[in-house]
Amino acid sequence: MLVKRIFYQRLFTFILFSLLGLITFLGVQSLSAKAILATDRMRTQVLTTNVLVQQGKALYEAGQFSDAAKIWQQAADAFAAAGDKLNQASALSNLSLTYQQLGLWNQAKDAIANSLSLLNTDSSPLILAQTLNIQGFLQLSLGQAENALNTLQKAAAAYKKAGDQPGIIANLINQSQAMQALGFYRRAANTLEQVETSLLASPDSIIKVTGLLNLGNTLRVVGNLDKSQQVLQQSLEIAQKLGLRGATTSIQLSLGNTKRALAKKTATLNRIQTPQNETQAALELYRQAATSQSRNTRIQALINHLSLLVETQQNSEAQTLLPTIQQELNDLPASRTSVYARINLAQSLIKQSAVNTNPQLTTIAQILAKAVQEAKNLEDRRAESLALGSLGELYEINQQLSSAQTVTQQALLLAQAIDGSDIAYRWQWQLGRVLKAQGEKEAAIAAYTEAVNTLKSLRSDLTAINPDVQFSFRESVEPVYRQLVGLLLQNGDNVNQNNLIQARNLIESLQLAELDNFFQEACLNAKPELIDQVDRTAAVIYPIILSYRLDVILSLPQQPLRHYSTNLTQNQIEETLEQLRQQLGRPSSSRQQILRLAQQVYDWLIRPGETEIKNSGVKTLVFVLDGTLRNIPMAVLHDGNQHLLQQYNLALAPGLQLLEPQSLGQVQLKALMLGLSESRDGFPPLPAVEKELQQIKAIVPGTVLLNQEFTGESLRQQINAAPYPVVHLATHGKFSSTADNTFILTWDGRINVKQFDTFLRVRNQARGRAIELLVLSACETATGDRRATLGIAGVAVRAGARSTLATLWPVQDVATATMMPQFYRELATHGKSEALRRAQISLSENFKHPYYWAPFVLVGNWL
Repeated sequence: MLVKRIFYQRLFTFILFSLLGLITFLGVQSLSAKAILATDRMRTQVLTTNVLVQQGKALYEAGQFSDAAKIWQQAADAFAAAGDKLNQASALSNLSLTYQQLGLWNQAKDAIANSLSLLNTDSSPLILAQTLNIQGFLQLSLGQAENALNTLQKAAAAYKKAGDQPGIIANLINQSQAMQALGFYRRAANTLEQVETSLLASPDSIIKVTGLLNLGNTLRVVGNLDKSQQVLQQSLEIAQKLGLRGATTSIQLSLGNTKRALAKKTATLNRIQTPQNETQAALELYRQAATSQSRNTRIQALINHLSLLVETQQNSEAQTLLPTIQQELNDLPASRTSVYARINLAQSLIKQSAVNTNPQLTTIAQILAKAVQEAKNLEDRRAESLALGSLGELYEINQQLSSAQTVTQQALLLAQAIDGSDIAYRWQWQLGRVLKAQGEKEAAIAAYTEAVNTLKSLRSDLTAINPDVQFSFRESVEPVYRQLVGLLLQNGDNVNQNNLIQARNLIESLQLAELDNFFQEACLNAKPELIDQVDRTAAVIYPIILSYRLDVILSLPQQPLRHYSTNLTQNQIEETLEQLRQQLGRPSSSRQQILRLAQQVYDWLIRPGETEIKNSGVKTLVFVLDGTLRNIPMAVLHDGNQHLLQQYNLALAPGLQLLEPQSLGQVQLKALMLGLSESRDGFPPLPAVEKELQQIKAIVPGTVLLNQEFTGESLRQQINAAPYPVVHLATHGKFSSTADNTFILTWDGRINVKQFDTFLRVRNQARGRAIELLVLSACETATGDRRATLGIAGVAVRAGARSTLATLWPVQDVATATMMPQFYRELATHGKSEALRRAQISLSENFKHPYYWAPFVLVGNWL
């Protein structure tokens, strides 16, 4: 469960310039590197040695590494006899590279050390740079990523001194591989962005192919899957045009990984089975890649093929593939590639064993034990940690809990020794599960807490946690928080206040982590806020959905936290919520059916704390909602007599840590009102928008920009021209669980949520004032995306608005045009949440069905 799809996640291509001969290959691929020897551009000086160089090249490209090593040694000896130190150093570099292919790591280290001893920075910075590149590749292959990055930075200085622009580009690409091996995915992506323009403008070459391949891999790692696919396709077309067979199979492997990631993303977001088209495309690409002449590429393609077959439950085909994989592994020399191949094979077999009546647990243990031993021999502590952790997972599954604890602790110590936080948190999490299974609750809580703290330390580069990025967040991050909350709240009504406070803080932290993941960057500043300090007439309700329970923490002003729970499975909860959401989204649906479901949700969230809430005298209920609960407007909840809207002001918060608790107070209302009434970009017209904006302008002074006047640039100019406390957007838009698919529509295009700070935050810096209220009156959540409402919170925080008013589904624009002016009338004398409540109640008098009045939600500051 914890160390899945390692090859699938990280596929790197290292660019190495050989010093003699025209040695070009692609395919020395391991978890963190594969070698490419490109044109060295160096002239051969001695005819006899040139023959040896050409022989060495031919043997290397044919995969006859033992014979190639003998030839390179002869070439090095010949150059030494001739007193030609530069070319001797070159031959020794190529000898080192050949030894690496044979898994002869000590000989490889000796050869590169001898090569470097013959060089100095004054004689030939270019040859020094190329030799350092090869040393960097060796270090990366041995799992010494930090040393590799330092070596490559030295090579960069030498390339710069030599004035070799292609070498500088290749070196930056290589540095990005070392950064990724260290878990610095954002830094790697930024490095590759520096060379992308130069690559695309350069003539077709092996360097261009390799650069695009690495860029495509990194884009996949940081979650930009569509761009990854586009860049990899470009790389593939060039490689095929140039007849680069080795490059072609490596790109097919990477393209298969991206296709697979796209299929997984679609399936996860829409809660469907893995899409067949993308899955079949990935399988076919893996089959093609498995024909590579490179053993490393072959084994990775086979392993990924197997894991995808297991993942899609094509077990008979998976079984057929196993003998080929085992033979390839037996032929593979000990290296980081072989270690990770064994780990990945074991992971697939573990997953297969879950549905197999005859699980081969002993065989899996032997595979992992071999991986552990190889990693120890290589002195690769990261690989050893991953292998031990996987073995711990196997013991956990097999209920050998004492052994699981021992090896997991060993894996954790190794991860911590190398500052491998991205894997350390996995073993802390695993240790927590094992301790919990042994009944050691307090020790389990401590281990889980360490895992959460490690995750927080990784916040600045969240993708380092798991390169499957957003769609694996639910598998690799959320469960840590949820399982710890479950442990803390395990005693039902007898949970102590310390545990309740910690659980509440965890729910807040999970909300923050979800938004970081939404934007794929740690862009939000969080600070603790206590409800008593924000509003003494407001209660905060924190529900959290666990696997077999719905827990609720109730925070009332100046009172201890209260906790209650309902024993239901996650599926039962989500099925009820989905039924209610579907009924609410249709104006023709049965109101009685809605009331029945709305009462059920009320019974979960409110009923157990109903008396305390009423007795406290609060006027506002603030919900920090979890998961699919975000799809339900809390206004519609029903106690059997009336809707919650009729009793309390309501607001949603993406966590009080993100709240700016300030009321409109004496702020003079002035609004920038923008809208589209005409059809644009395939979206239907909104004929009532013009009337809506004119009515609002009659109530609130400001500026109206309609249709052609409403462009991205006009929005930017107006925001900068005057301090508008209110920005009202009556236009189409879409909220999604991914930032790339969350946008609003203007006359001349779409403004993506990631651009909101460009359009709306500019004036914050210039004028030192945030938007008090952002209104999105015609946007909708993405169809089929059960986590799409995360986009509303994303819009709210990215825009820098203290409050955002939005709709959970598209409402008839006549109803919206009726409600919005009433909202602004109420806003003149009431706070935001009360103004919204009054306007919704007024609307419900003429539009009885909740479809019309319920979807309006206030996110953020309710004051």
